[in-house]
Amino acid sequence: MSRLPVIEWVNPSEEDILWRYPVEEIPWGSVVVVHEYEVAVFFRDGKAYDVLGPGRHVISTLNIPIISRAYNLVYSTTPFRANIIFVSTKQFQGRFGGQTQTTDLAPLKYHGAFWFRVKDAVMFVTEVVGGQGAYDTPSVNNFLRGYLNENMMKYLAKYSLAEVFTNLDRVSGEVKLEIIDDFGRLGLELIDIKFEGVDTTPEYRDRLFWLRQTGQATYVLQMDTTKKVAQELGKSPGAAVGAGFAIIPPLMQPPPPAQPTQATQPTQPSGGQAGGVAVGAGVQEGVKCPKCGFVNPPGAKFCMNCGTKLTKKCPKCGHENPPNAKFCLNCGAKLE
Repeated sequence: MSRLPVIEWVNPSEEDILWRYPVEEIPWGSVVVVHEYEVAVFFRDGKAYDVLGPGRHVISTLNIPIISRAYNLVYSTTPFRANIIFVSTKQFQGRFGGQTQTTDLAPLKYHGAFWFRVKDAVMFVTEVVGGQGAYDTPSVNNFLRGYLNENMMKYLAKYSLAEVFTNLDRVSGEVKLEIIDDFGRLGLELIDIKFEGVDTTPEYRDRLFWLRQTGQATYVLQMDTTKKVAQELGKSPGAAVGAGFAIIPPLMQPPPPAQPTQATQPTQPSGGQAGGVAVGAGVQEGVKCPKCGFVNPPGAKFCMNCGTKLTKKCPKCGHENPPNAKFCLNCGAKLE
């Protein structure tokens, strides 16, 4: 009489998520040894059936009743065919990283780490092992990395570039809640997600910088339009000179500022203009550079064209004044 086999996952590493017993023919009376933080799932014809928890189990119709009824197995049927998949229930770490497009059509690059564990072994084996043909740890890791990246791209695309960069904690928290449900459908518990870096292209990085500095999205978009027009004109040298004189100057003018309401309009002292501020009108215009003449957005402290400082600090009260001011707008002190 041949000796019945002892089926056991021997010496799994800390990174191993699952292991498949290589023999599909399982004799009745075989012993299945399941260690702590493991479960053994009986898998056949693309479906997971009975689960054995930690302990020493002798295979019979009593401890695999579901697969026995499904295939009309009796104790005398020796051997029966099935896969035994050992699944670790420990916590594991995975990596993710990819690129998507935000609501403002900006490229967004991201990478980080996520932590997970198997919560429902039957669902995990059915959806991942059987559904994806992932019968070893590298295959499972590759599938989960792609699965998380695919959903990450979908959810991050709902935000603007500025939202991601300025509110990363909030965005990552909201994305995590979405992906928790996605992982739950695989029988997995998503424990945590951590973004280790987000980035974009140099062009959009500069655009984000000016948006944060000036707060004028219209002006930034206007400058982008000017660049694109200049590039198109450069493709036709013969027509570019005449067309450029007609098209480029209007595009370079700053956009008209929003008119304040009567209730919020500040009271201005009487007099003329000082440094781009229309005194008496209550409307703030662009700041003209005293060196190169370039008109900068309101509130700019340095010229976007040449880098010249656009403010003059009062030595008495510290107030920042326009570059051509002779007296401080705040305390009236004479400026050097």
